[in-house]
Amino acid sequence: MSLSVIILAAGQGTRMRSSLPKVLHPVGGSPMLQHVLNTAHGLEAEAIHVVYGHGGEQVLGSIHDESVVWVLQEEQLGTGHAVEQAMPGIADDHTVLILYGDVPLTRVETLRPLIEAAADGVALLTVELDPPTGYGRILRDDKGAVRAIIEEKDASETQQAITEVNTGMMAAPAGKLRRWLEALENNNAQGEYYLTDIIASAVADGVAVNAVRAASVIEVSGVNNRAQLAQMERAWQRRQAEAAMAAGATLLDPARFDVRGELVVGEDVTIDVNCVFEGRVVIGKRVHIGPNCFIRDAEIADDVTLLANTVIEEARVGAGSRVGPFSRLRPGAELAGDNHIGNFVEIKNSAIGEGSKVNHLSYIGDTSMGEGVNIGAGTITANYDGANKHRTTIEDQASTGSNSVLIAPVKVGKGATLGAATVLRKDAPEGQLTLTPTKQKSLEGWKRPEKKK
Repeated sequence: MSLSVIILAAGQGTRMRSSLPKVLHPVGGSPMLQHVLNTAHGLEAEAIHVVYGHGGEQVLGSIHDESVVWVLQEEQLGTGHAVEQAMPGIADDHTVLILYGDVPLTRVETLRPLIEAAADGVALLTVELDPPTGYGRILRDDKGAVRAIIEEKDASETQQAITEVNTGMMAAPAGKLRRWLEALENNNAQGEYYLTDIIASAVADGVAVNAVRAASVIEVSGVNNRAQLAQMERAWQRRQAEAAMAAGATLLDPARFDVRGELVVGEDVTIDVNCVFEGRVVIGKRVHIGPNCFIRDAEIADDVTLLANTVIEEARVGAGSRVGPFSRLRPGAELAGDNHIGNFVEIKNSAIGEGSKVNHLSYIGDTSMGEGVNIGAGTITANYDGANKHRTTIEDQASTGSNSVLIAPVKVGKGATLGAATVLRKDAPEGQLTLTPTKQKSLEGWKRPEKKK
């Protein structure tokens, strides 16, 4: 049977105290709704319908998924009403799985049994929760069969003591679900059309109601305020830490480790505290990453050492390189391998040849650098003329003295040496020493300025 997923994402989330729709608040660097969409795709759903309402323009503008069927719920009249809005686009022979845009950590492995349990009736995802405050309670008969779900505000004192609760996630045959939704009434404390009321309708029709227990509370927990959002973030990060350790990484403190995207790690990687990984980051074998590093959309090859407080963005670090501390590799930086990039060095849109070193207080931008080059402390490439960027070429085995300025476009030939404080405006010939000397002067009788009284 084909699967259609309905994701309810129309709520305002007033307790978030935010102008951002609740489902767009991020967990692990992605909106909560995106996590739920990723899960739906993992189930290989034939169609995914997202019911949206509050902050609709922001939701539509933030989620870029062409496979989504967007359904507007103009009035928020309850979960049953929300699901009903999506039903016209779903064929009767589909199984419908209902998920929530503010419940981001449900696993595919948890939902597959729920879908299978809907083959002969309705399937509910339940969980044991103590205390069960705020959740609808599962009502069973003397034989343990599910008979109904009652919302907390409508429950008696005895019913409120029940600890098996409804997570809201369920699966059902589309044809039957459509009929039950059309029969819903809003004669309850909230004056809403409850999705949970379809369970009593299913029982009345003699349709089996199958309860599937979730193994983890965090998988079925929703987010209603900032504190819960923070708890969800920590749970997500714990998952990422466990995945990294399972792949062969040693995390010196798994509680101080953040992944906001996808992290791929090789064997025998060591990651110190307070490191943040964004986008897609691929790390090879035997890499050591010091504390307080930030890495985004980067590739780190084998046997690399990143010292403390290194920042790498959209760059590649070749095998055996050593970078940091306090280094920054900006977009387009490519280190061929066995490179030393030292403290307070910034590299942007530049290819650094194998074995070349930029050890101290330097800026290398828009540069093609050969192999075995040594860049002296304080060297910069002046690549911007105020309107356009220009490239600098530094050929193999060249060396620059401290505080040199290379004004692009310019080339330093193979094996050339620049004396300290050289300001290079023309190409430096291969194998020669290039200087831009100025005559040193001493002024006799000069007096240091004094503070005025």
